[in-house]
Amino acid sequence: MFEEVHHRPCGRPTKSGTPCRAQFSGPGFACKLHTTDHEQALLAAYRKGLETGRAQERKYASQAQDARIEHLESQIRTLREELDSKSRRFEVDGAQAVTVDGYGYQWRGPDTLAVGDRVLLPENYVSALRHGPGPFPGTVTELGTTYSGALATIISRAPVEPQ
Repeated sequence: MFEEVHHRPCGRPTKSGTPCRAQFSGPGFACKLHTTDHEQALLAAYRKGLETGRAQERKYASQAQDARIEHLESQIRTLREELDSKSRRFEVDGAQAVTVDGYGYQWRGPDTLAVGDRVLLPENYVSALRHGPGPFPGTVTELGTTYSGALATIISRAPVEPQ
């Protein structure tokens, strides 16, 4: 009745009494001409149930994928934090190491810098293109740095801008 059989004959008696030779595919009892109202209702219920089941399957698969993604992202965060804690330097050659806008620098000035402090950074080839010649401002985004190479020295704290 509901098997997915392709191209089978109807076989129901026609007005002349001979079996109907009309071919039909998919779930069903007979060709469209010979299917009763009750059989059409059964087929509609079957299709609706099949559609609902497939929608539920997609929903559960999506939820499982989302849970897996969240789990993997959590693992990545944990591993990054572990790696960060092992490789983060807070002092380099007696100077405070900080991260300014994603890049590592050292601070040899008075007091210590805190997250959010504005500083003036030395010119480099990229800053000359972006900001023009001379020092450019930046913001301390993290204390310490994970950069293992030589660090440029922060020139000074940035002057406070009048509001």
